[in-house]
Amino acid sequence: MIDRRRFALSSLAFGSSAIVLTACGASSAPASRATLQRKTDVMSALDTDTDWAELTKADWKERLTEEEFHVLRKEGTERPFSSPLNDEKRPGTFVCAGCGLPLFKTDMKFDSGTGWPSFFDYIDGAVDTKRDFKLIVPRTEYHCARCGGHQGHVFKDGPAPTGLRYCNNGVALDFIPDAA
Repeated sequence: MIDRRRFALSSLAFGSSAIVLTACGASSAPASRATLQRKTDVMSALDTDTDWAELTKADWKERLTEEEFHVLRKEGTERPFSSPLNDEKRPGTFVCAGCGLPLFKTDMKFDSGTGWPSFFDYIDGAVDTKRDFKLIVPRTEYHCARCGGHQGHVFKDGPAPTGLRYCNNGVALDFIPDAA
């Protein structure tokens, strides 16, 4: 079986560039056939065949690992400092782990010291927000604009130029490095 952290799709075409997609996550469980297929699906950020709003709970459970399902579909939170993406600094794109939609570029990322990947801005049209009252104090939650997968919360304590901190669950993201 292939360990999810070591799984890589190399030399696949993405537009006119060749890229390498490395699956990241805290889970060391072997990748299932569904997980391997989902990683292949991530390569198609321009996927227009899937009706993301029509996927059932069973469909999502087949596409995602348990931890990804907990965060993306149940609005859970991973442990701080558990994601290798917190330390990712290579040029590239952070995409939704549920559907592959590009959400953030590396130059939007900063070290917030919180233990979660943090960004001061997002790619235009990539996220939607809503109010969250789960901790009684209202917060702004944000989701992938395409599949609705929960990513994290946005706070007003980030750096210039926006002053915002998009605090993201690493398990809700995959990273696609820029072609060399």
